[in-house]
Amino acid sequence: MVRKTIRSDAAPAAVGPYSQAIRAGDYLFVSGQLGLDPVTKKLVEGGIESQAERALANVAAILEAAGATTAAVVKTTVLLKSMDDFAALNRVYARFFPEEPPARATFQVAALPLDGLVEIEAVAYMGR
Repeated sequence: MVRKTIRSDAAPAAVGPYSQAIRAGDYLFVSGQLGLDPVTKKLVEGGIESQAERALANVAAILEAAGATTAAVVKTTVLLKSMDDFAALNRVYARFFPEEPPARATFQVAALPLDGLVEIEAVAYMGR
């Protein structure tokens, strides 16, 4: 099995000792993405919808660096600071996955890095 590190300057650098993504065989594992602006390295303002939009844009940028699109995503995990944000998250999420959305798990967590409101990780299938 071939293992390759994927990196995109269009998404924020990892805030710890991990990679933005790893391709292992036909699968791409995208690390959890916060609503961080890749230029300022700060959480975007505007609440859950703005942070979800930015987090998903970061995921999309990493997918693009690997030669994929959101259509290749087969599974996501969404971590929310508050389940009260579930409906707002879904409005943004549906724009990134308009047809045949991937499988998904969503959890409320006690806290996220940098006090973010949402973190989203993804698994994409890169096979033919």
